[in-house]
Amino acid sequence: MCLHQPPCPAADAPDHDSARLVACHPEQGWSLLCNGVVIFADTGELLPDGRVVPAPRACPDPS
Repeated sequence: MCLHQPPCPAADAPDHDSARLVACHPEQGWSLLCNGVVIFADTGELLPDGRVVPAPRACPDPS
């Protein structure tokens, strides 16, 4: 539970990435947010309920 004021957005909120950092491990490529979301250096995410948010991939050029 977030104790910040104003509170950080919940893990299921659209703006959940704006929660405060709790732990940062750039050497390992991940950081933990206050709302329990783990964000990875490739911009993928792991939500507290175990769901995975894959890193966005660029669409290949059709030409």
